[in-house]
Amino acid sequence: MISFFYETDFKISKPRAWKNWLKESAANEGYKIGDINYIFCDDEYLLQINKEYLQHDYYTDVIGFQYSEGNVISGDIYISVERIEDNAKQNEIEFKNELARVVIHGILHFMNYKDKTDKEAKKMREMESQYISKIIDLI
Repeated sequence: MISFFYETDFKISKPRAWKNWLKESAANEGYKIGDINYIFCDDEYLLQINKEYLQHDYYTDVIGFQYSEGNVISGDIYISVERIEDNAKQNEIEFKNELARVVIHGILHFMNYKDKTDKEAKKMREMESQYISKIIDLI
């Protein structure tokens, strides 16, 4: 089950479309959705998580904590809406495009995609783009 939670005034529109997209994306990669919680928050909320659990003292757009078993993916994905807004402006793209990128980015990590090396990051971006193209007209 995919759930959306809010620690900010932001609310995702068309949650059913997002959930169906995420389920289809996971199935396309050979995974099933267990329990995925998306928690939308602000910069300071996510900064505290970054400091407390990862010992990183900087802002980020997404942090995921995975507790998957086999091909059933589960976890908590925290997303800073403020970072998405800033990234969208900086990259001159629509907010919904950046939101879709960050939402799928978190779940791609749960499906064993990495982004630490240049090669891994390139593959991650390719996968993000592939999946974003399947939802962008629905949201």
